[in-house]
Order: sequence, then C-alpha cells, then structure tokens
Amino acid sequence: MNLPELTRPIAITPGDPCGIGPEIIAWAWCTAPDLTRGCFVAGDVGLMRRAMALVQPSVRYPVCEIETAEQALQVPPRCLPVLQVVPEAPELPWGQIDGRAGQLAGEAVLWATRAALRGEVAALVTAPLHKEALHAAGAPYDQYPGHTELLQAEAARHAGVTLAQMPVRMMLANEELRTVLVSIHVSLREALDAITVDRVLETLRITHAALAALLGRRPRIAVAGVNPHAGEGGLFGREEIEVLQPALLQARQEGLDVHGPYAPDTVFMRARQKPGGQREFDVVVAMYHDQGLIPVKYLGVEQGVNVTLGLPLIRTSPDHGTAMDVAGQGVADAGSLVQAIRMARQLVAGVVKGEA
Repeated sequence: MNLPELTRPIAITPGDPCGIGPEIIAWAWCTAPDLTRGCFVAGDVGLMRRAMALVQPSVRYPVCEIETAEQALQVPPRCLPVLQVVPEAPELPWGQIDGRAGQLAGEAVLWATRAALRGEVAALVTAPLHKEALHAAGAPYDQYPGHTELLQAEAARHAGVTLAQMPVRMMLANEELRTVLVSIHVSLREALDAITVDRVLETLRITHAALAALLGRRPRIAVAGVNPHAGEGGLFGREEIEVLQPALLQARQEGLDVHGPYAPDTVFMRARQKPGGQREFDVVVAMYHDQGLIPVKYLGVEQGVNVTLGLPLIRTSPDHGTAMDVAGQGVADAGSLVQAIRMARQLVAGVVKGEA
C-alpha cells in the first residue's frame, strides 16, 4: 500500500530506556527507511545514540537532534531525528526495572500526547514501557496502569471532560485478525463485572466508528460470548442472554452491522483473513483482555499492533512488552514496531482522505 507523504510528523516515544524500545526504534530506521521518513523520536538524544550503537555498523544511521517537531519533515535520508523533550538521561543499565527509567518514559509520552492534542504531530507511536518502572517513578505516573490510561487521562483533561466522557478501547491487530476489548488492564474477576449492556454497547460504537474510518465502509463486527459455547442457551451462564443480546439489539437499531454472540473458541477463526483476502468479519469484540489477545498474539507477536480507539488522536504501539531479558543485546525484533508505524501512517492517510 503506497502511503502519501506526511504533512505533519509522527512522534515516536522510546518507551522504557532500560528495555528494547530504543533499540527497536533504531532497527526500524535502518530496516524501513521509507516508512520512517517524516517520523521522529520524542525522547533523549543520548539514549537513542546509545541504542543506535547496538545496531550493526554496516546499517547504522546517524542520530541528529532537531529543535522542533516540524523539522522532522526536512531531515535528510538515513538519519534518525530526535527532539529532546526530557531531561538528559543518565546511562541506565539495560534490562533493569528502574523508577528513573519509568519517569523518563512517562515524561516522553506526556509530551508527545500533548503535542498530538495540540495538532503539532499527526500521530503517536509508543514503544513499550514497563508498568512496574512507571509505578516506581511516583506521582503522577504511579496512578496509571499503562499507556492507555495515561493517554486517556491526558486527553480528558485537554477536552475538559471526565474519564467517563472519554471512553477508550484497545484494538489488537495484525494482517490476519483484529480484536477489540471490552475491558483492558483489570483482574479477570473485575473484567466479568465490567460486562454490562452499556459498556458492551459503548465498545461496539467505538469499534464501528474507528473501523469505518480505517476501512472506508461499515465494518462487520462479531461479538464473542462470555461463557463456553456462548452460554449454550443459559446452561453455562446467562451473560449472553441478559447482557450481550440486548446490547447487540440496540446496536443494530443504531445501524451497526453486528453479529453474535458466538462461541469464543471459534469466532476468532471465522474473523481470520483467508489466503485469498476474504474474511467473514472485520473485527471481533472480545469480552476481556486475554480472550482477545491470545488469538492475535498466537498468530505472531512480531506483526501485532495495538491501536487505542476513542481518543481524539491517533496512537499505535507494538504488541509486546519491554523484553528486559534481551535488552541491550542488539537482537530485538522491530517487526511489530514497524507495523505500528505503518498502521499509524494508514490511519493518518484515512483522516486526510476524510477531510478532503
């Protein structure tokens, strides 16, 4: 898919400085130079030079400091532009959980989020941060379980609304399958409590709006059941009857193309893209975190992309964590980050098309 040139840059945050985030960014610049044109790192120049040093010398790119985000659009080829948006980072040890790393990661995300909300950047791509390090950074970062919640809170503040008025959902996608989650980072017991008519309906509305913008048409949405065999007519639980069916009925009355609820152990296969490019459904709405993420990750973590739906900005990220066990070795796979950048550019192109 040929993507148009960017008219506004895309910001990429480095994630946890002790993890693989900086390293996979360096690899992305070296292996996908056309895709990263017009992008820049919002973080620390020294950190990215350290990460670039991990890449094989034969493909190493220089790291250059830019003074404004807009300058990323004029950076010459084979150069990784970095905007210094955090205090100069100390040389933290690879593979260690450190509150200082969590603070630097959080500050970079906050800067990039605010820049996106001001319209200074076209999209935000976030390399993985470590939730324990973020918590160890203390206030204000210790109140957020991860990227999604931090972005949601900042977007709500910017809009002058409550968190309840800024609902967001996580979509995990690769070339074969897309899934959106009703709940994200909560315990399984809390996730079951979160399966309500209002929350499922809200998820369907957010999914419909986001996929319609991406696909340019009304998406076919499948809904996974909560219980084995989707409850088997109430024999294995009544959530499908008392919660999901009323939510789907209301969604259909609003014009959404929704189907289900289907047995969770088969619906993802029905939504998986076939070799010829056909698929029965464009996306599956899953009831909780692992129900939706296991199928996507099984198909290949290196190709998965996390997209936050419902925000007044475009945000994508790789479908994996900080991989502390391999950080600093120069062997991390940048495939998922490359796909996240590609998805961000596709979404930006869709927004531009919609404005035309």
